[in-house]
Amino acid sequence: MYIKISIIFILSSILSLNACGDRTHSSQNKNLELNAVAVSPMMDFSLEPPPPPEVNRENYANFKDNPIKNVTEQAVSTFSIDVDTGAYSNVRRMLNAGNLPQNDAVRVEEMINYFTYNYPQPATKQPPFKVSTEIATTPWNSKTHLLHIGIKGYDIPKTNLPAANLVFLVDVSGSMNSDDKLGLLKSSLKLLSKQLSARDKISLVVYAAASGLVLEPTAANETSKISAALEKLTAGGSTNGGAGIKLAYATAEQAFIKGGINRILLATDGDFNVGTVNFEALKNLVEEKRKTGISLTTLGFGTGNYNDHLMEQLADAGNGNYSYIDTLNEAQKVLVDEMSSTLQTIAKDVKIQVEFNPTVVAEYRLIGYENRVLKREDFKNDKVDAGEIGAGHSVTALYEIALVGSGGERLEKLRYSDKKTTNSMKTNELAFLRLRYKAPNANSSILLEKPLSKTEIKTTNTSENFRFAAAVAAFGQQLRGGKYLQQFSYDDILNLARQARGKDPFGYRAEFIKLVNLAKSLSSKQTVK
Repeated sequence: MYIKISIIFILSSILSLNACGDRTHSSQNKNLELNAVAVSPMMDFSLEPPPPPEVNRENYANFKDNPIKNVTEQAVSTFSIDVDTGAYSNVRRMLNAGNLPQNDAVRVEEMINYFTYNYPQPATKQPPFKVSTEIATTPWNSKTHLLHIGIKGYDIPKTNLPAANLVFLVDVSGSMNSDDKLGLLKSSLKLLSKQLSARDKISLVVYAAASGLVLEPTAANETSKISAALEKLTAGGSTNGGAGIKLAYATAEQAFIKGGINRILLATDGDFNVGTVNFEALKNLVEEKRKTGISLTTLGFGTGNYNDHLMEQLADAGNGNYSYIDTLNEAQKVLVDEMSSTLQTIAKDVKIQVEFNPTVVAEYRLIGYENRVLKREDFKNDKVDAGEIGAGHSVTALYEIALVGSGGERLEKLRYSDKKTTNSMKTNELAFLRLRYKAPNANSSILLEKPLSKTEIKTTNTSENFRFAAAVAAFGQQLRGGKYLQQFSYDDILNLARQARGKDPFGYRAEFIKLVNLAKSLSSKQTVK
């Protein structure tokens, strides 16, 4: 600034002296001099041009909230379960940076499923999970009810996991050159490698403009060798993710452990820019490779150019799970504390179908799972892919329902619709719940069924599971605009979450409450009662 002012002052002084000392100049020259003095303060004499503004190239798939359905028109709802949690930690990253997330970054089911719930576990491994249901008044609408479906898989202690063949597939392109990307990635994978034993194998494949095998399958107890291989990684060049994926699968196939865990962990910002870059082509590649019995987990890192859309969809296509690692604490949660559920699949292609009784339920709305909705005929079709459940995983799904005559209906009645009739023996049934799943190595699905009765509706004493899941669901919906939340505010969400915090050994629920409070402060559109 001082340099700029000094230069302007000197130029102005010289021009003024010339104008006073040389009376022989023509009036035209005097005008030129005066013009020069007049515009000089507007001229930029900075030594360096200002840096260009940062361009946010983060990529999120656009989707609309699930609509309200009239039961007489569409009584059946079908969707794939989802155990991904990446949306929650990514939203947390944005809030902690002082920004409200864009709508498409918020997938409500991933926020709900970030947390574990105290659901009863199965007594045996067949079936590999237990289903729980709870129905009570919706916290944000006293005229509707929430149908809460909880699934809990049987757990396996880390020490009892089968032998693992893990391939770390690491993006070392130039876009990864920052502490929150390659730096955090190295520390995260070191945490995981230290949890494994001599019977487990770790390989390291990297990719940038080209791909390469940095570490051949190595016994996991050789921690110094594995850490040294990770530590030597440096970032540079473009990103040929497709070539890296192919090499990772080839490496995993070479070290395949029959009856063991065979999984690739893709760690990247998702910014693929050379080689196979087409989104559908990359998905097709992973879908074809999953037939080998090797799963693909995606671990997202970084900001600015992050491709959430690709990371979430690749994990789905690869029969794996998707997490976003924003801190080393998140790496500890995903790769250490929840290692069994991250690595060991206990059920695959898990689908849920709910048939609502039109004499009892007028309308329903599935909260979240927008990109997991299936056609009705997909439920019984074993060729249709669906989500996986890991050991100890809990999965939660919520429906907001309006009972017939409750006053909570939002849709106009049709003039010419005929009321469906049901068997008088079933008038007490609110809905009928079906689940299909396959054993990890099976090709045929197994069906589970459970009727839901009106007598299950609670008027008081809802569980902490019910209340906390509802609080998270409300928060996610609020961040997406709160279309169906009536006048339910951030303060209401805070009160609900605080009352349902319960046992919180790792502090995740306490952190959630802080994030809601932060979002409240950042929001310029507070709900006013």
